[in-house]
Amino acid sequence: MFPYPFAQPAWLWLLLAIPLFLGWRLWKSRSESGLQFSTTRLAAGVKPTLRVYLRHTPMVLRSLAVALGILALARPQERNVTRERFAEGVDIMMVLDTSTSMRAEDFRPNRFEAARQVGAEFIDGRTSDRVGLVVFAAKAYTQAPLTLDYNFLLSMLNEVEVGVIEDGTAIGTALAMAVNRLKDTAATSKVIILLTDGQNNRGELSPETAAEVAKTIGVRVYAIGVGARGEAPFVIDNPFVGRQRRMVKVEIDEEMLTQVAESTGGKYFRATNNEALREIYEEIGELEKTRIEERVYTDYEERYPYYLVPAFLLLLLELSLSNTLFRRFP
Repeated sequence: MFPYPFAQPAWLWLLLAIPLFLGWRLWKSRSESGLQFSTTRLAAGVKPTLRVYLRHTPMVLRSLAVALGILALARPQERNVTRERFAEGVDIMMVLDTSTSMRAEDFRPNRFEAARQVGAEFIDGRTSDRVGLVVFAAKAYTQAPLTLDYNFLLSMLNEVEVGVIEDGTAIGTALAMAVNRLKDTAATSKVIILLTDGQNNRGELSPETAAEVAKTIGVRVYAIGVGARGEAPFVIDNPFVGRQRRMVKVEIDEEMLTQVAESTGGKYFRATNNEALREIYEEIGELEKTRIEERVYTDYEERYPYYLVPAFLLLLLELSLSNTLFRRFP
């Protein structure tokens, strides 16, 4: 209704008195007696002039002036709000196992493709976090350094393939490489998400030693073991009979992964299917939320002259008309 909010809206209650004032003035004007004549028969046929119809104009103008004055007392203000947002991002290194066992088909379509898809969804959900990618089998490589360019990171993730790196599972080496990427960053929160389906059987550095280094520089490790419990279907290429599906025993070193994660203040998760893996990434995302601080600045500009000046002009007009065109003689 009003273009500007009021700093002291309690004054607006006085507006209710204006209709009462107008009603009282109309009632009083009817009860007032004018000049007395012996007879009004001669003036009975005379039509009222425009001046007669407008005789209440000064009263209306005064009421409008009072209403505008009340609005000015309520102090209308224009408020300019400025918001400053400060995002304290998290540095995250994703460490992905690309050994041949990741081709097992206990996930849809297999462990590796499921891990890549859910990992891409996790990256899409970040806003102000720098994310990098380390891939490993018998050796470890940095596929993408820490970056805010999520499109670049997703393209690097799409290029990862199983079987390109010599087969094996060098978990300790991969962890150490991720820790090295995080050691000199200025982020308050540093995180490694390690995803593997096996046991550490390659590399010169044990996962426990890499975890100690991570703990020293304040890096939390979230470890995810992927694989069904018991046995999982695995397709192999036999040069004589072609592709064959075999059931292979799932061997995840959960004790080691739990120790690595908990020693750094992180957590170990076990994913046995696609949905469980997605829920694990969502939980990690909730645990490692970006902290956003918002500061609000409000600048107030008084707008009471917009009401006070018209009120003053209406009051002058009312006084002028009351003493000229609508002047009343006793």
